[in-house]
Amino acid sequence: MMGQSFSLGALLPLSLRLWIGNRLFRPLGPSTMRVSWHRVIKGPCDPGEIEAMEYVASHTSMPVPRLFGVHIDKRNDIYIEMEHIPGKTLRSVWSDLSKEQRHIIFGDIKHHLSSLRALKAPAEDSVCSALQNPLHDGRVGSRYFGPCSQGDFHALLRKKLIMEDVAVCLCPEANTTHTSSYKTIFTHADLKPRNIMVRDGRVVAIIDWAYSGWYPEYWEYTKAFYNWVGEEWEDYLAMYLYNYETELTAERKLWRMLPLPGTSGHAYFPDGVSFRLVGSSPSSTWLAAREAREEEDLWTFALPQRSGCSWA
Repeated sequence: MMGQSFSLGALLPLSLRLWIGNRLFRPLGPSTMRVSWHRVIKGPCDPGEIEAMEYVASHTSMPVPRLFGVHIDKRNDIYIEMEHIPGKTLRSVWSDLSKEQRHIIFGDIKHHLSSLRALKAPAEDSVCSALQNPLHDGRVGSRYFGPCSQGDFHALLRKKLIMEDVAVCLCPEANTTHTSSYKTIFTHADLKPRNIMVRDGRVVAIIDWAYSGWYPEYWEYTKAFYNWVGEEWEDYLAMYLYNYETELTAERKLWRMLPLPGTSGHAYFPDGVSFRLVGSSPSSTWLAAREAREEEDLWTFALPQRSGCSWA
């Protein structure tokens, strides 16, 4: 549930608040602006990020920024207003930390991730947002996908390459991963040092829940290695997170050989194998269910922003 704290600044138009914030405070990132001593505004955002933050805040003790409200600008972009977390990103202090301090921080991270893994999935074989809506994940592409089964999710990751060709064109580990059954786990899906806030040597918040949702149990681990951060960071990931080395090998092969799964185009393999890549979009079942809705919600504004052709 969003916070009820009142701010006089909230009476001002969004554009003016962002302009004032830019004058008074330095931006906290490319999409996040501090607008007062205690509040920040982030955007454009997807509904799934709001779903995830509210879901995690209400179902776990994991430290996430408190949400105060949602704004829609003239272009129908979604912005979220939330609590400013005092502290520094783990990325900014990592090189100054001793090994003992790093172990303490990763102990906190493991504890918080365990609370996510303990959540009961709404459906055991469904890849979806916190509230069973479509997802957006930069690893998968720039468009929405799902809700879908794990089998369809894996097919999307490998660009619909048929399973008979996976072991030959990709690797045996990809064949194993894409034919296995996994528990469905709530996943942050962007566990990077820049998204972990620390203060006095402890984790005080996990931020940036844009990619979060229900995924196969290995996704937190493999996504934490996506976009190389550094060998030391990867060593600690291997020590403290649930290990899925077979799945990581499969994912690394996909990262190298295939473009983003949500995009369209063609994929080419050394043996002359090629096939057309189709873009991703929300599942046809989900879209059909929405047609019966009469009231607007955040997805009404978000869907045109990341629309794409069907990949089913």
